[in-house]
Amino acid sequence: MFGLSEIFILLVVVIVMLGAKKLPELARSMGKSARILKSEARAMKTDAPATAGEPAPPMAGTPRVIRTAGEPPQAK
Repeated sequence: MFGLSEIFILLVVVIVMLGAKKLPELARSMGKSARILKSEARAMKTDAPATAGEPAPPMAGTPRVIRTAGEPPQAK
């Protein structure tokens, strides 16, 4: 992927573009985003075994059969 020199050059460019004052704020927001993503992924993992193998319930208000344009309606 990236070598040490590429990462260093990328960090220098980020510092120059954003400035030293904005960098701690950016790092803080990235950390919060990573924590939220991690907690949501963990929550999905704990919910997955409980619903595995069960069919999804039908959504309210949606038709059971969806026809494409030009297709005649089916007789009952």
